[in-house]
Amino acid sequence: MHRHLISAAVLALVGFSCAPVFANSAVTSTPQTQTTTQLPRTVSPTHYALSLTPNAAAATFSANIKISINVLKPTSSITLNASDLAFQQVLLSSAHGKAALKASKISVNAEEETATFHFAHPIAKGSYTLDIAYTGVIGTQANGLFSVDYDTAAGHKRAIYTQFENSDARRLIPSWDEPAYKATFALEVTVPSTQMAVSNMPITSKTDLPDGRSVINFGMTPKMSTYLLFFGLGDFERATDSIDGTEVGVITQKGSLSQAAFPLAASKAILHEYNDYFGVRFPLPKLDNVAAPGSSQFFSAMENWGAIFTFEHGMLLDPSISTQGDKEVSFIIVAHEMAHQWFGDLVTMRWWDDLWLNEGFASWMENRMTERLHPEWNTKLGVVDVHESAMGLDSLSTTHPIVQRIDTVEQASQAFDEITYSKGESVIHMLEGYVGSDAWRDGVRIYMKAHAYSNTTSDDFWHSIEKATNKPISEIAHDFTLQPGIPMIKMGEVSCANGTTSVNLTQAEFSRDHLDKKSLTWHVPVTAQVLGAAPAQTLVADGKGTIQLAGCGPVLINAGQTGYFRTLYTPTQFAALAANFATITPIDQLGLMSDAWSLGLAGLQPMSDFLDLANVTPLTADPQIWNRIANTYSSIHQAYQADPLRQQQFDKFAIARLTPVMAKISWNAHADDTSAIINLRQQLISTLSQLNDPATINEANRRYAAPASDPTAFPVELRKVIMSVIALHADAATWEKLHAAAQTEKSAMMKDQLFYLIATSKDPALATRALEIAISDEPGATNSAGMISVVAHLHPDLAFDFAIAHLAQVEKLVDASSRSRYLPRVASGSAEPAMVDKLNAYANAHLTPSALGSTKTAIASINYHIKVRSQRLPAIDAWLAAHK
Repeated sequence: MHRHLISAAVLALVGFSCAPVFANSAVTSTPQTQTTTQLPRTVSPTHYALSLTPNAAAATFSANIKISINVLKPTSSITLNASDLAFQQVLLSSAHGKAALKASKISVNAEEETATFHFAHPIAKGSYTLDIAYTGVIGTQANGLFSVDYDTAAGHKRAIYTQFENSDARRLIPSWDEPAYKATFALEVTVPSTQMAVSNMPITSKTDLPDGRSVINFGMTPKMSTYLLFFGLGDFERATDSIDGTEVGVITQKGSLSQAAFPLAASKAILHEYNDYFGVRFPLPKLDNVAAPGSSQFFSAMENWGAIFTFEHGMLLDPSISTQGDKEVSFIIVAHEMAHQWFGDLVTMRWWDDLWLNEGFASWMENRMTERLHPEWNTKLGVVDVHESAMGLDSLSTTHPIVQRIDTVEQASQAFDEITYSKGESVIHMLEGYVGSDAWRDGVRIYMKAHAYSNTTSDDFWHSIEKATNKPISEIAHDFTLQPGIPMIKMGEVSCANGTTSVNLTQAEFSRDHLDKKSLTWHVPVTAQVLGAAPAQTLVADGKGTIQLAGCGPVLINAGQTGYFRTLYTPTQFAALAANFATITPIDQLGLMSDAWSLGLAGLQPMSDFLDLANVTPLTADPQIWNRIANTYSSIHQAYQADPLRQQQFDKFAIARLTPVMAKISWNAHADDTSAIINLRQQLISTLSQLNDPATINEANRRYAAPASDPTAFPVELRKVIMSVIALHADAATWEKLHAAAQTEKSAMMKDQLFYLIATSKDPALATRALEIAISDEPGATNSAGMISVVAHLHPDLAFDFAIAHLAQVEKLVDASSRSRYLPRVASGSAEPAMVDKLNAYANAHLTPSALGSTKTAIASINYHIKVRSQRLPAIDAWLAAHK
């Protein structure tokens, strides 16, 4: 599942940065020896044969499923997972030809999402077939079997899809809906003949019926977990190609197939690379990417084996609006989900405790593959952003280990966070650097071959890496995966003699909100170098270490930024690095800035250090350095929101600093623009707009009004960012025009974006109008919650209060298993003390104790924002006063 949540994706489209979404609280975890299950261990499935008849118009379905099972212990009842299903009949038959035994009683536990079939006579050990007739509902949110309504030039349409991760297969099929209960699946569907049906495997037969329907059978899947089953139905088109004996395809709504050329080509290239890297060929005959209208608050894509599901805004490229950034997002989503075809699908974590075995590795592979196949995008600098994404959550007292204890469905849902994804990726990147990329790949190949079609824990993977490398990395890996938090490497005494520099290092722990906590200890691989000399590596263990470096001069810690830790320099060493900042490699410039900013916010380093680095950054610096500076200026602007006068003073400075950069790259594209320049242009326009720069706002307005007389004023690459400026600063009349455009737009993708745009207004009255529209039928059921989240970026208190006042309506817009994290996320951007009480009141009234992780983290974030406002902004005020 891809972590780019709709709120983050939308804010990127309209030019806003988005804080990380946080989840579960800290839990001490240890490796498991027995598979966790919430079901009795008396029965296990081996095969599901599902016959499904959906009725999209009525939002219902009927089904019959025959499940081949093994009864492991004598029992008089069978319990499996089921949610919102109504059972008509349950029969149990043996392989010996005896008469089928009818369930004497069916009991459903809605809270535990189980159904129990009781039988009048005990069932002996052996093999049986469970034959179940039942009905269910087609929902409007992206979980279980759900529908998406959308408009086209040909009229209103409805498509249906499935989304099962983490625990929603039970909404379509009564099943052992846990990852360790792997089985094969055969799907038969009865559907309208005019529509396209798609599943994990190719169609093996199609029989037309007299009533305009067809019975379609798909091939039997390999052994896999329930959450990977997929079914889609609608007015679709499919583009195909092939590579290494596998047919690859992209499936879109009719009329959108021309937008699929890039992801199809990407799929072909990526599959070939993965076949080689993993050492195991993709085992299915076809691999589709299915693009759907709509959105979700909690995911943008899902790795169903052989039938990846992606919301079209994340994959398709519309030539009238798509940007370079959209192309890069499309590629990394495809790369991420295709990596899951091995990490997650072929080899699956045993239980949700080890979810990172899926998500951390897919995130790591997406960036590895992007760097390999598109080096011109220069994405290798993105490793620093990945670290920052994880550290935003990991530095709060409510963090949790990568491997965490999961007991409930809600906890599993909350586990899809930046610790699982970004910290998991960061640890992999660090360990690969420690053992070497070739040896790491060899370990991955050993792991894949040893555990194909089965389930694993993290230790299974570490053993494979150790087998390939002969290096005992488990100790390092356990420190970083079984403990929460971030090591902080503190530079001590530095001495140079005979051309060799010796540096003493100590290890503490970095925290933003618990500075007095006793530090944990890690085995930390540290790479360092004297500027301009060769790097060296050491392992800091038991809280201390020493490293010997070639040459004499300023010392850079975490050279290459492979390590997952913060670096605290002595003032003298930091000053020496700052004096040589322009000569440092871009990736280490980013790392130095990121550490200075975060340590400054935490009170461990002067706030002025980051501001000084940004102030000496030359115009010729890598575009991604300026992108980081612009993003940070935007964050500072937001922190001043409660004090308009001080905010204006900062904005004046930031505008003056960024304007020369904007003038250098200009609004107009040039033939030699790199992708980084193209992305920076949009970032600068967006940031200067947020800083209320009159020149930027006026130019955006001019270009927005100019297409009739000057088509070149509104180029494709700038349309989204220009529209974001217009929407942010819209008056009532302009806002109404945008709203009207959203209502009449026939392109589903553009319609969705317009509704999100009207939610970005900085005017509280217009933001309230957007909230009212969000709970209406206008945006579409899967987009409404996203609109509320977009409003919350600038108006978190307004959005939260509105959601609480309309709680019954809002809860219908969010899938049930994710509600416990939705409203805390809406509130998490607040810096008002009253919000803490509001969140606690909501949690006490509506959440169970096991579902409080997101609330606790949101409260920690709010308290941190309050601290920044009161304790850190004065230091920025002082720096500004000294630099007038």
